[in-house]
Amino acid sequence: MAIHQLSALQLSAGIHRREFSCREVVQAFLQRIASLNPASNAIVNVQEPAGLLAQADDCDAELARGDSRGWLHGMPLAFKDMIDVAGMPATQGSPLLANHIPDHDALLVQRMKTAGGIVIGKTNTPEWGLGSHTFNPVFGATHNAYNTAFTAGGSSGGAAVALAQRMLPVADGSDFMGSLRNPAGWNNVFGMRPSQGRVPAFPVNDVWVSQLSTDGPMARHVADLARLLETMAGYDARAPLSLANLPPGWSSQLQPKAKGLRIGWLGDLNGYLPMEDGVLQACENGLQRLTDLGAQVEAVTPDFSPSSVWQTWLAWRRVLTASRIAPIVAKGRGQVKPEALWEFDQAAGMTAPDFLKASTERSAFYRHMLDLLSRFDLLVLPSAQVWPFAVDLRWPSVINTSKGPVQMDTYHRWMEVTLYASLAGLPALNVPCGFNNQGLPMGMQLIGQPRGDAALLQTGLAYEEAAADWLAVQP
Repeated sequence: MAIHQLSALQLSAGIHRREFSCREVVQAFLQRIASLNPASNAIVNVQEPAGLLAQADDCDAELARGDSRGWLHGMPLAFKDMIDVAGMPATQGSPLLANHIPDHDALLVQRMKTAGGIVIGKTNTPEWGLGSHTFNPVFGATHNAYNTAFTAGGSSGGAAVALAQRMLPVADGSDFMGSLRNPAGWNNVFGMRPSQGRVPAFPVNDVWVSQLSTDGPMARHVADLARLLETMAGYDARAPLSLANLPPGWSSQLQPKAKGLRIGWLGDLNGYLPMEDGVLQACENGLQRLTDLGAQVEAVTPDFSPSSVWQTWLAWRRVLTASRIAPIVAKGRGQVKPEALWEFDQAAGMTAPDFLKASTERSAFYRHMLDLLSRFDLLVLPSAQVWPFAVDLRWPSVINTSKGPVQMDTYHRWMEVTLYASLAGLPALNVPCGFNNQGLPMGMQLIGQPRGDAALLQTGLAYEEAAADWLAVQP
């Protein structure tokens, strides 16, 4: 099997058994990038090959001495362009930051570098990471791995496409409102939003309130995903709400598990969420794979008010987004994307009591989710309400459902389906669930118990075996 086709764990084992050199690995992925990236535009700011190969040679020399940095030793990494890597541009897709070069590594980068990875570039993202469609004025649009006429999703669109096209063995993503789950679903890979606090972030301006967004792992295989999460996760005192460490080596001890699981299928929330034709059916096809494994699937109507939850979400999102982009807006509104300005302006009239009310409402919603999860082992929703749309469309203003068109009143309303795991801080795993008649992929979210990341991944392992035919379809 070609180097770029190997799973990350197979690649790691082959490197450490000296079946191929780190130089050969880096060369193989650089060749893959040179061949495919011009059309997909998934990886940006690719570093000079000579310097990368020199780093690979250093890794080979260490192995020759019997030394290994970790399981990612000599493997190529490209971090999402929302995260700081020392000495590399961190643009966030904005021309205002096109020349911004951090002098430090973010905590996530430190951990993945310590495990042995070689940073070869960045993965593309929407401007400021806003909107589930990866395009920006610095690098342009990232195209879907399966059809370049369509969007890759976002905001971790570059990461998802790079994985699907075998330009990276694993990738990091980040997820606020499905920014990791949506592109994973639209590019036929796995992506996990971990439990709130599982993957700490540092440096950040606020360590107490800004907890809706989280970094997480993306991969083509669940075992790779679990191993990468183990590397990313772990308590850090600088992130006081981060979760305690799981036992060392926990990811290698996971076993596939689906038989006997109680699964609550939320679907379109009893008709509340508009869905493009075929989305629910694709997810039901995926659920059938779990039923075939012995899981018990039951359609369920939640007892919370989705419209009230949406308003709660808007309040939280606008406050957190506005605070993040405020320093940029202060430099001048002219170079800030309209969607970001909308978030900023929406937050302008909010008071402290308004926000505390939204926090109370969020707490009530969490209790509703706990009630559901007392009856089911996990909950399932689609990862998106529409199929991948045309790459030149800014965002879907209408969802064409079987009952007729439904207008969207915000730039992200068509991704409402992803907010429930985010708002409750629950772990959520996107799993691929097939293709439409245009050959475009779809995914569904498996939402786990509070802090139930390991159990959720065990379900993912079982599902991966049952969905092997879908996963075998390469771009």
